[in-house]
Amino acid sequence: MQIINRLLVIMIITMMLTACLKASNQSNRKEGDQMKTGNKDLHSYIGMWVTKDGHIRHELLPNGRYDEARGSRKSAYQGKYTIENNHIEYVDDTGFTADGDFRDGILYHAGMVLYREK
Repeated sequence: MQIINRLLVIMIITMMLTACLKASNQSNRKEGDQMKTGNKDLHSYIGMWVTKDGHIRHELLPNGRYDEARGSRKSAYQGKYTIENNHIEYVDDTGFTADGDFRDGILYHAGMVLYREK
């Protein structure tokens, strides 16, 4: 029983430290590093990103949300995104997370390559 109690205490402490670290990381970010969601001119990544075959389409909206279509299925996934420098973090409305990186005008995300729609 003592082992179980000790493990519970360790788990609780770990969860508390994780929450503190996340809060600290968010408060330490410089305002210029965070995406400004209200103004399209402030972030060049807002818009439609599409795989070469057109099957996957990510629309990055100016309000910090995204809408992903897959094939003929519009709005297959929706959620929030944040961009810091060239890195994007996604959290869909079910809580699933993913990320990607913008390099040389291309979005590399979860093994996919997406190009800005022209």
